[in-house]
Amino acid sequence: MPFVEAADGVSLYVEAHGEGRPLLFSCALNTTHENWRPQVEPLVAAGCRVLLWDYRGHGRSDAPDDPAAYSMERVVDDLGRVLDWGAPGAAAVLAGLSFGGLASLHFALRHPERVRALVLVDSGPGFKKPEAQARWQTAIERTASFLERRGVEAFAQRATEDTVGRRPELPAARAAQAAIAAQRAHGLAHFGRRVAGPAAPVLDELAGIRIPALVMVGEQDAAYRRAAEVMAARLPLARSVVIPGAGHIVNIEAPEAFDAALLGFLEQLAAAAA
Repeated sequence: MPFVEAADGVSLYVEAHGEGRPLLFSCALNTTHENWRPQVEPLVAAGCRVLLWDYRGHGRSDAPDDPAAYSMERVVDDLGRVLDWGAPGAAAVLAGLSFGGLASLHFALRHPERVRALVLVDSGPGFKKPEAQARWQTAIERTASFLERRGVEAFAQRATEDTVGRRPELPAARAAQAAIAAQRAHGLAHFGRRVAGPAAPVLDELAGIRIPALVMVGEQDAAYRRAAEVMAARLPLARSVVIPGAGHIVNIEAPEAFDAALLGFLEQLAAAAA
């Protein structure tokens, strides 16, 4: 299995499929690269080089015991090292779902020259209001405590709507759920408390991200519909798509609609570059 070494020696799991335009998928909190498996075949067929990876503490990547090994700064650096491995010298399309979208925004703000475009799926720019941030961190702590008390298998069975979608019987959802259940509780808990929970908001910086962006959200994802509208309004070169009938894990729940929207966006990028 291929791994990339982070700056502090942590091993990060990576996959590369196909050749052509690089597209890096970043997953939602507490999920793994397997959540993006349905997108590999159609995007490779469309001429993309599809890159998948696991954050530190997630999936097949190392899960350091030391909480100090987890921070947004390290995640941004990790993402850059994955790009160095999978798309050296090329600007890539960064696609991220939920936390993956926020991580992609943080990377784009620090390294705009390395990002061809953004695909922000059921995501948001972080919480600017202190009361909203406090509620978010309370929810993160609740999940971290559950993981430590009950374990990852219990979490994988319980949190399907936020991790594999509202159709857990689908083969892609079952494969994603199995990968989630195989993770290590302490890595997810540390990541939640040290990275996702205190993640700095980027709302006021969106206007400065002058690269094309596709903002996609499931019609039934009430928690992120407003965030998607705000991001689409503030990003100067954004277009938005609402996937009918879908919830939070839109790429598994409605893969055909998701893929069609993404491929249409990539075709527009290619036409603009021609």
